[in-house]
Amino acid sequence: MEVKYKVGDKVIMKKPHACGTNEWVITRNGVDIKLKCINCNHEIMMDRLEFEKKQRRIINEN
Repeated sequence: MEVKYKVGDKVIMKKPHACGTNEWVITRNGVDIKLKCINCNHEIMMDRLEFEKKQRRIINEN
């Protein structure tokens, strides 16, 4: 099983956050994925299927 997402990866989402950026950092990886906004540090959690629908691309940092 290949791991697509790692903690510390930057992610570009399809829709921007209320603060104006669409860049997030993965802070938790599992059944749910926790994301932290790069601009305002707001954190959200979403299930993996929802994340895969809403993400545009991943910028691997590790």
